[in-house]
Amino acid sequence: MPEKLEAKTASGEQAKTPPVKSEPPRGAIAEWAVTILLLLFGTTTLVQAFVIPTASMEDTLLIGDHLLVDKLAYSPQGSVSRYLLPYEQPKHGDIIVFRYPADITQTFVKRCIGVPGDHIKIVNRVVYRNGVALNEPYVYHKSDMVDSYRDNFPSEPPPYTYDPARDPLLRDMLENHVVNGEVVVPPGDYFAMGDNRDNSLDSRYWGFVPRDNIIGKPLLIYWSYDATTEELTDSSVSTTVDHLKDVALHFFTRTRWNRTLKLLHGFPDADLPKANIKKNTGTEAHAPTSAVPQN
Repeated sequence: MPEKLEAKTASGEQAKTPPVKSEPPRGAIAEWAVTILLLLFGTTTLVQAFVIPTASMEDTLLIGDHLLVDKLAYSPQGSVSRYLLPYEQPKHGDIIVFRYPADITQTFVKRCIGVPGDHIKIVNRVVYRNGVALNEPYVYHKSDMVDSYRDNFPSEPPPYTYDPARDPLLRDMLENHVVNGEVVVPPGDYFAMGDNRDNSLDSRYWGFVPRDNIIGKPLLIYWSYDATTEELTDSSVSTTVDHLKDVALHFFTRTRWNRTLKLLHGFPDADLPKANIKKNTGTEAHAPTSAVPQN
């Protein structure tokens, strides 16, 4: 059975840090070569199956998407293997799979927004990285309610954000890694957010992703089935049996065939300025909300 990914659902200034030297991206031919090799020879050490049970990465990843995750992409570079295998470091715009820092038994999927040294802030839902507003075409705002902490970050979090498991990580970020109203990503850590920006439990609520927690990057959707969060997260015998019956009865009608074997890619910095922004926002902003990002 595939592992469940807990995809938790909660202007032109000069950059303040020197640009990080980028690594050459893997081209289309290399992507397909790695995909074929992993499919033919991969084991859990190279590729792993996961299922998306929640909506924090909508509409990039949907509930019921079954993924193959490339665990080779971010593997440590050996003295010889670094010249033979396409290793890379997580970079801006990558979709990353990682162990949840507040509970490493859970696996999350989010998008990498900040790398070591980056300065991050959010003003009225717009993410600024190193003083530059990001033109993010992959982001969806599905709520027309304003949340003072979620949409203007960093700031003092309201009581509803507190949780015993993640509080120490959140407080450490807000108390020790904020400079001039911006979160500064420390060495060896990353800042990750969900594409469903209004309903994603992400770095805004539990801090940074340590490099050692990052497992890999989604490679492709090998199957997508229109299921509910309850069907994918409730491990009781009755729910599991009901879900299997549902798949048997509705496999052809509820399979999202247009997503089958869809390759997944990040969104590099080079594509941000020329991106066509979809109007993925709610209608008009209303009174502040205190909704907790969902699992």
